[in-house]
Amino acid sequence: MRKLSHSEIKAERKDLTNIHEFKRNPVYVLCDSIRSIFNVGAIFRASDGAFIEKIFLSGYTPYPPRKEIEKVALGATLSVPWEYVKDPLDVVKRLKSEGIKICSLELTDKPKLVWDLNKEDFPLCLILGNEITGVSKELIDESDFSVELPMLGMKQSLNVSVATGIALYEMIRILNYT
Repeated sequence: MRKLSHSEIKAERKDLTNIHEFKRNPVYVLCDSIRSIFNVGAIFRASDGAFIEKIFLSGYTPYPPRKEIEKVALGATLSVPWEYVKDPLDVVKRLKSEGIKICSLELTDKPKLVWDLNKEDFPLCLILGNEITGVSKELIDESDFSVELPMLGMKQSLNVSVATGIALYEMIRILNYT
């Protein structure tokens, strides 16, 4: 075994000039009032890695162009389609009308672990809430279901960008490798 060189890795990656020619995974992300600009950058980067359809930024979530987002996103703001919409409910209603399921990443009274999803749950939009208050009641009420990540220690949650990366990669595993 040997570590691949940067040029070997780059040769296997998509290029911005033809990225639109590839089929994306049927997952959308809706960030509602994420307060950390660095979390937004990390969500862009994880979304690029999972090759999702689109990111929606809403509420007071920071949005590009911002050097702080780019510092973490490392170009993913160019490779992941995104849109800023003030009211997240507008996004939810639009996506529902297109047959896309709405899924909150949140602890609720009807828990479903992220790895209990199956192919029939897609396409879906994963809603991410504020780092302190989580997904709003209004968005949970509009969700078809919620998913959570098990927390086995004393903390009740992970950082929103870390949780997003874990959830997205589990989703692409379900979509592409099961």
